[in-house]
Amino acid sequence: MAVNEVIPGQGSDKIDEFNEEKKLSQTQRKDEDVERSSVTTEKMDQVEEKVLEPRDPNLVDWDGPDDPENPINWTSKRKAIVTVSIALITFLTPLGSSMFAPGVPNVMRDFKSSNESLAAFVVPVYLLSYCFGPLVIAPLSEMYGRQPLYTICNVLYTVFNVACALAPEMGSLIVFRFISGLAGSCPLTLGAGSLADMIPQEKRGAAMAVWALGPLLGPVIGPVAGGYLTQAKGWWWTFWVLAIAGGAVTISSLISLRESYAYVILDRKAKRLRKETGNPNLRSVLDTGRTPKQLFMFSIVRPTKMLFMSPIVFLLSLYVAVIYGYLYLLFTTIPNVFEVQYGFSQGSVGLPYLGTGVGLLIGLVILGATSDRLLKRLTRSNGGVSKTEYRLPPMFFGSWLVPMALSGMVGLRKRRMLGYCLSCAHLSLVLG
Repeated sequence: MAVNEVIPGQGSDKIDEFNEEKKLSQTQRKDEDVERSSVTTEKMDQVEEKVLEPRDPNLVDWDGPDDPENPINWTSKRKAIVTVSIALITFLTPLGSSMFAPGVPNVMRDFKSSNESLAAFVVPVYLLSYCFGPLVIAPLSEMYGRQPLYTICNVLYTVFNVACALAPEMGSLIVFRFISGLAGSCPLTLGAGSLADMIPQEKRGAAMAVWALGPLLGPVIGPVAGGYLTQAKGWWWTFWVLAIAGGAVTISSLISLRESYAYVILDRKAKRLRKETGNPNLRSVLDTGRTPKQLFMFSIVRPTKMLFMSPIVFLLSLYVAVIYGYLYLLFTTIPNVFEVQYGFSQGSVGLPYLGTGVGLLIGLVILGATSDRLLKRLTRSNGGVSKTEYRLPPMFFGSWLVPMALSGMVGLRKRRMLGYCLSCAHLSLVLG
């Protein structure tokens, strides 16, 4: 009997049963597909309903993704002008932190003071004010915007540098230096945020490198100019020069700076529309509903919490604090080392700081050229998801140069015959 032959009364019944089961399973699958399709359709309808749900007509937002008022959509020319303007302000205020340093012995002589504690305090008191200025400036910028804070602080910086030049005694000079430092902390507090307002994350590296020239090169150029200026005209002329430069920067920033903080821009737009339409319910889409007092306190508490509760913020802040500590520790020791050990004059004693400046420039060029590329490469490897810490790997390699260079400087100080050139080379490694 053939294998595929069917015995009547036996195989045919089984085949009929199999066909019935097959039809039943096909029907069940169709029902499941219909049910699954209906569920999917229901979900899509829910999503569409959610998307098509009418927005609150009283919310004021940008006029589409290409709104020219949105700082992200500013032209490249405007972004460049604002970036350069902020970089100039950020260069000027750190310049004041160290430009006065070579003139401290002259101040002590003119004020007939022999108090070494005051002599050691008159330079770093400017930096001490950097600790307190941001606690007020940052919350105020959240409430009133960045542009008014730049203008007010520039004016205060100029006025109190004039006061420093006219100071009648050491105590008043220290007080005026402290207040000018409070005003000078503004661009250091708001500069990076201003750039982030108008430049996308993937293009931010080069702009940050340009802005960073100010806080890094200002303290380097300051002692060089201050040394020769003090030798030629007297210590008070360092403050007159800072005041003149501050006035010029204030005028230029009034012309070139634009408000870049989206919260404030939309809030101003809402106020304008309330006045034009007579609708008192119009409000910014970014409005949190906090009162000015609540917003002020929130802006103070939030960064403090982040400092102590976020390991990444704490460790980065600690690293920056150590590097800045090294920078200003060198500012106080370099004049003594190069005057006593190498016989530099009061004017030329600021020249070794140029070694640090060379290192900083090299570091900024390398960082500006590689930071954006590294971010894009790591973002692609992470499935298109970007993370802020993707900019940190170069810091790991640079941090090893700091202790190596400092150790080398200690060794060179014990070997005078090796010359000051190698000491300057090590300075470039410490902070480059």
